[in-house]
Amino acid sequence: MNIMVPNPTSLEAELRRNVGRHVAKVFDWDAFPSNSGFPDLLRAQMRYIGAGGSPKVGDTSTLKPEHFTVSLIYKPVGKYAACHAHEIEESFLILDGVLTVGWERDGEVVEVRLGPKDMILNARDVGHGFRNDGVEPVLMSISVDVGKPLPPRYLYHPKNTAPELARSFGAAPGKTLPFDVAGSHPLQKQMAQYVIRYSEQPTQWDPAGFTRKVYVGPGGVQSDTCRKEMLGIPVGVGVKPYERDVEDAFLVVDGSLTVGWEENGVKTEVELGPRDLVLNPAGRRHWFRNNSAGPCNVWSVIGTEKPETVVFERA
Repeated sequence: MNIMVPNPTSLEAELRRNVGRHVAKVFDWDAFPSNSGFPDLLRAQMRYIGAGGSPKVGDTSTLKPEHFTVSLIYKPVGKYAACHAHEIEESFLILDGVLTVGWERDGEVVEVRLGPKDMILNARDVGHGFRNDGVEPVLMSISVDVGKPLPPRYLYHPKNTAPELARSFGAAPGKTLPFDVAGSHPLQKQMAQYVIRYSEQPTQWDPAGFTRKVYVGPGGVQSDTCRKEMLGIPVGVGVKPYERDVEDAFLVVDGSLTVGWEENGVKTEVELGPRDLVLNPAGRRHWFRNNSAGPCNVWSVIGTEKPETVVFERA
């Protein structure tokens, strides 16, 4: 239930403008024009913050990006994304299904399979692609660690590469290695630094009563751009208002989350359901609380790589 404010066109309206409702958005099946004409590359994008890797930067239904973008990608069974590289890091957080991600170097590829709540941070200028070899569609959240990324550089695309070679991300037969955290191949060693398994990442209990699994940042994958964490918020737990000097975003993975804003003594709040998102601007005092009957998991993206400075207080 929302707290009523004297002027619903001010703080309450601003908060609502910063919320992306999953049910109010649509998947764009033509978000990546380079896939046009290649049915095996079929995928859809739902944009929340910025355009991500899509050239559709003028989409007025998305929130304006600063230090990162957030979108959802839906990948049907049997489809793949051609091997490409970016000038900046991007993360794949799996929400549903199992995704195969391949990294390529000099015609050799290392492939890793990721399940729900697993993540890979794709390193800068490393060729990578992904493929759905599973029995159910894959839904994942992609976050690119810059507001307006450059277009991807395709290394192996079916428009100029044999289809079987493109599907294997550029690896000839016998040139694909499985992911192995203890592997000796240089590409295995590099990838091992960028993969986070939800079940293996340490759970940290914040004194305010919720859990944190650090995916990117101190305690997770090292980066010089953004921090990314999975928050676990038990029933009835919330924190007092706090603020940052950069923006942060909450994407509800499961459960529901109440997020509130405060300004000059005025407060307003909104409840988010699964796959809803809120973008909290820099300098905005805000809080969160789990008012529901079940636990809540939240993907948190913070626009700085610096260690956490907020000392959360339980409300």
